[in-house]
Amino acid sequence: MAKCSNCNKEVTFGHAVSHSKRATNRPFHPNLQHVTVMEKGRPTKVIWCAKCIKSLAKVR
Repeated sequence: MAKCSNCNKEVTFGHAVSHSKRATNRPFHPNLQHVTVMEKGRPTKVIWCAKCIKSLAKVR
């Protein structure tokens, strides 16, 4: 499974609860994006979640 290479966020599991309160298993997927980031002066392709990308934009 894919996960954020910055914060290690990955798929978690929980329950979808219907009107009758019957709980069935469902996944919660993070918003993962493929981005190019400068690391040690070189562009590197990484998979990051949207929250990490947003915080990277605020640092600059």
